[in-house]
Amino acid sequence: MYNSQDVAQSIKKMSKDKNITIKKLLEDVGLGFNTMSNMKTSMPKADNLAKIADYLDCSVDYLLGRTDNPEVNK
Repeated sequence: MYNSQDVAQSIKKMSKDKNITIKKLLEDVGLGFNTMSNMKTSMPKADNLAKIADYLDCSVDYLLGRTDNPEVNK
């Protein structure tokens, strides 16, 4: 089962690795700042997770913790 807090941690780690603030990431993909706070209690919608993964140039599977490889399968 997926844990929304783990997804939030993956997003934060990937953002930090790419020197992108969470605020900038959320603004650029058109999500509200509370999106990260909401992940403490609920899983983000699939389309929002896809937007974030596309922006960070990683796979949704990586953000979900299904793989250790952040590369997008092309």
